[in-house]
Amino acid sequence: MKKIFVNISFILLHIVAIVFLKREKKIATYLLMNALKLSTAESCTGGLISSRLTDLSGSSAYIFQNFVTYANAAKVKLLGVSPDTIEKYGVVSDEVAQEMVKGLLDKYDCSIAIATTGIAGPLGSTDTKPVGLVYIGIGDKNITKSYRYEANPLLYRRIMKYAFSDKAFDLLIEFLEENY
Repeated sequence: MKKIFVNISFILLHIVAIVFLKREKKIATYLLMNALKLSTAESCTGGLISSRLTDLSGSSAYIFQNFVTYANAAKVKLLGVSPDTIEKYGVVSDEVAQEMVKGLLDKYDCSIAIATTGIAGPLGSTDTKPVGLVYIGIGDKNITKSYRYEANPLLYRRIMKYAFSDKAFDLLIEFLEENY
């Protein structure tokens, strides 16, 4: 019962932002005003960030190239993430999130990059990496940052992914406000 309440609460708290695309519109405005092209590399969000960003008509003016790199091999092949980094820190780590961003910036012609790697659950957690943990990498040609965020582990997987994408959008907006 607690899990259902947590999920319903999340949806109700976010319904206005969901319906009116508030975050998506704010991101679009920054990207358009600064003639920036955004690329995404998503693991635990499975393309949800890309999907939400392209819910706005005209998004091809600022969305460049997006990848769902769910498998480790895809992160290595498409983004240049080092297998040694994955082995040393684990795929859900600050280091991998930053390498995903750097791979987008180095290999593809984008000006801003965002990446996610995490555990949406309900399986996959460890003692040090719980369900609800995500690392969100954001960067441009000058700076790359990674953020650790833990969502409520009681969220259903689909809602967990939405919570991850919300946090990614909040951090992306913060990054854009600070740097552009």
